Amino acid sequence: MAVMLWVFFVYLCCMLTFDEQLDVLIRSALAEDIGDGDHSTLSCIPADARGKAVLKIKQDGILAGMEVAAAVFHYKEPSAVFTPLKKDGEAMKFGEIAFEVEATVHTILQCERLVLNCMQRMSGIATLTHAYSSIIKGYRTKVLDTRKTTPNFRLLEKEAVRIGGGHNHRMGLYDMIMLKDNHIDYCGGLEKAIDRAWQYVQQTNTGLKVEVETRNLDEVQRVVAFGKVDRIMLDNFTPQQLAEALSIIKGKMETEASGGINFDNIEAYAKTGVDYVSVGALIHQAKSLDLSLKAATV
Repeated sequence: MAVMLWVFFVYLCCMLTFDEQLDVLIRSALAEDIGDGDHSTLSCIPADARGKAVLKIKQDGILAGMEVAAAVFHYKEPSAVFTPLKKDGEAMKFGEIAFEVEATVHTILQCERLVLNCMQRMSGIATLTHAYSSIIKGYRTKVLDTRKTTPNFRLLEKEAVRIGGGHNHRMGLYDMIMLKDNHIDYCGGLEKAIDRAWQYVQQTNTGLKVEVETRNLDEVQRVVAFGKVDRIMLDNFTPQQLAEALSIIKGKMETEASGGINFDNIEAYAKTGVDYVSVGALIHQAKSLDLSLKAATV
């Protein structure tokens, strides 16, 4: 009963739409930044003063976070006029203007840093993801992100991966079962962990997919023989070892290569025909791009 109640609670939490989750993020981030008041603005700007600002692009890359920026301004001031001049996913060049916004000066100044933090980070991730995805554009293999994300910012980091041409793996621990080495070791063995996970899915009727990590060809053979999984992760396999593993799996399960994948070798992995390659670097190695929000003449 306890398991069923927990699953139901998680299910309710996961029913939030992207916009609803974004609303929670914006509310929390503004509260963190403003605290008991934006005293810099309160001290010198009349409350009814209105203004205009433009987002200036200061570095080439892939633009991401336009819809987030609009949501931030409209959260603080629903009547704010947000005029996009570019779209998420478009190439951006130094000197271009991404958007214009007209609102009270208080709104512009209080939202400025949150908008920039989100867009700079998201654009960096989208740019790096685009670079990885472009290398294997002619192959069937898809680039996946991972859970190596910034706490409480995963929603936008994973959205930036999608904008950059990548694909999202599970959003968290709640939307897929992934049996990694520690799960297997703690459970007491590979087949035992798989069987328990499979039984769990049947009992809870969640429809969750099951993925299992394998570390060598022997484990691959054991998983294929045992069944009951939807995807096999092939962890730290070389492209040559990966090709051998795929010949054992023979398309019976989805396949994912993970570990040590970078710009230099991602094409070699894609050439094997593996379904997915997961690259944690898409997020944790991305560098924020340079953007600035500047006052403009109304």
